[in-house]
Amino acid sequence: MFKALLLENQDGKTVPTLTQLTESQLPEGEVRVAVSYSSINYKDGLAITGKGKIVRQWPLVPGIDFAGTVLESADARYQAGDKVVLTGWGVGEGHWGGMAEQARVKADWLVPLPTGLDERQAMCIGTAGLTAMLCVLALEEAGITPDSGEVLVTGAAGGVGTTAVALLAALGYRVAALTGRPEEQGEMLTALGASRIVPRSELLEPAKPLEKQLWAGAIDTVGSQVLAKLLAQMNYGGAVAACGLAGGFDLPTSVMPFILRNVRLQGVDSVMCPLARRQQAWARLARDLPVSFFAQAVTEIGLEQVVATAEAITQGQVAGRTLVKLCAGTLASPIFLDRL
Repeated sequence: MFKALLLENQDGKTVPTLTQLTESQLPEGEVRVAVSYSSINYKDGLAITGKGKIVRQWPLVPGIDFAGTVLESADARYQAGDKVVLTGWGVGEGHWGGMAEQARVKADWLVPLPTGLDERQAMCIGTAGLTAMLCVLALEEAGITPDSGEVLVTGAAGGVGTTAVALLAALGYRVAALTGRPEEQGEMLTALGASRIVPRSELLEPAKPLEKQLWAGAIDTVGSQVLAKLLAQMNYGGAVAACGLAGGFDLPTSVMPFILRNVRLQGVDSVMCPLARRQQAWARLARDLPVSFFAQAVTEIGLEQVVATAEAITQGQVAGRTLVKLCAGTLASPIFLDRL
């Protein structure tokens, strides 16, 4: 028996229950994993609260990512004792996810834990951090270097945003961090490496086709009006890596930034990202993230606190990353340690 959070559909409502499951109840897959850590992303919050149409099968164990140790494997690529990490592939949506002490998944969905990271660090990164790294790779491949100019990160206090700020700063970029609560979150973002804080209100005005050139590059998690505004403000030859739609899926813009300023808009997806690209991104994360990142903006909870945290994250009340600890041990309070 092992502990799990199980979502059930009762009269059209999502009902989360902390329960005990057996190995025989796990879904099909070649690899069974003892989960050390999962995390709560915005998508998890929508699934657990029922506020979004995320869950595609009932019942479901939520959790779109996890890290842990292989217990048994029918695939030769993995052996008992191997450390692995999983993000994406519809886990926590259409296949049981990481908010349980055990998971069974397809071998193709796993990535060996890269050298230099442990399970906790991997989930400090998680889906959000992997997405951030994929965005950084997109900017690099578009030719945006630290010498190109300032890079804007929108939704900077979220999971993708905090990792993106830390990565870009560590790589030598000058980073502007956009947030809706600069008074509350500015200190954290500055500690992560942001050179200045930009209030979200500055990008909420309707965009003109072209505006003053401000940004060499951008990582956008918001979409809609914010993305339209920053596209109009991109430098000639600039690039935007777009990976989120927290502000909406519409894009009220024109072709002007693209055909008159040679701006590139690169979509970034981490859910179905090919294995080789994932391995490249994880290797870069292990190499490029500063050690201090793992002691900043991280909150650690247990399964008992997941439902309340899911509600808070859908209301925009959670900054940084929230880890869910599944293995035995003492849980920590929110961690904002001295910077290393």
